[in-house]
Amino acid sequence: MQRYFVERIENDEVLLTGDDAHHIVKVMRMQPGDSMYCCANGKTALCTVAEITNEFVKAAVVQWVEESNELPVFVTIASGLPKGDKLELVVQKGTELGAAAFLPFQAKRSIVKWDSKKGDKKVERWTKIAKEAAEQSHRAVVPSVYAPVTFKELLAMSANYDICIVAYEEESKQGEQARFAGALERLQPGEKALLVFGPEGGLAEEEVTQLREANFIPCGLGPRILRTETAPLYALSAVSYHFELMR
Repeated sequence: MQRYFVERIENDEVLLTGDDAHHIVKVMRMQPGDSMYCCANGKTALCTVAEITNEFVKAAVVQWVEESNELPVFVTIASGLPKGDKLELVVQKGTELGAAAFLPFQAKRSIVKWDSKKGDKKVERWTKIAKEAAEQSHRAVVPSVYAPVTFKELLAMSANYDICIVAYEEESKQGEQARFAGALERLQPGEKALLVFGPEGGLAEEEVTQLREANFIPCGLGPRILRTETAPLYALSAVSYHFELMR
């Protein structure tokens, strides 16, 4: 059944406009009485279409649905700005895997240089991708997608997390395999984790040194070296396995 994220549900009524209304009418071809899910503020309601106009679709709440589709921990993926559309892939698949937020940052080896004056459209696109992926994967919330920050800002923001991890390929090359699993053992349901991944060229040694000084745990992600767009998805899969499939 189709799912839509809305800003609010008031008096057991939902008003859908813009792209969502167009999708309901022109793509799904719904009629009054058809059912769908509407999500607002982390809560999900089963609704039926009550009214369709040229400007909006109004739906009525039939019942509130109890769901537990979210990861029990809040994981923010911090990616060193990669080339091309790789970050779009991370946002889309990372949303499906349960990430709570995406925080791009300007790494020393990032080939892409962020232009804040032209970046609003990119952030808007990433946010739209996250919303569509959350609908497809039946999540109750849409992950937050932040505009890229500097490395210094990333370090400052890390103080807001319970556990901070940096994936560092040199650790994998040296055979380190236990720290990531150990960090997940320490992480408790309801806590927040920040996972940092470098761009295509990896993180510079001085960046890793600063991350260590900020209490980040440097971890290998298995014996193979993963691409910048693959490593976050590997880590999220491991988090899901640890907190959901092993319980």
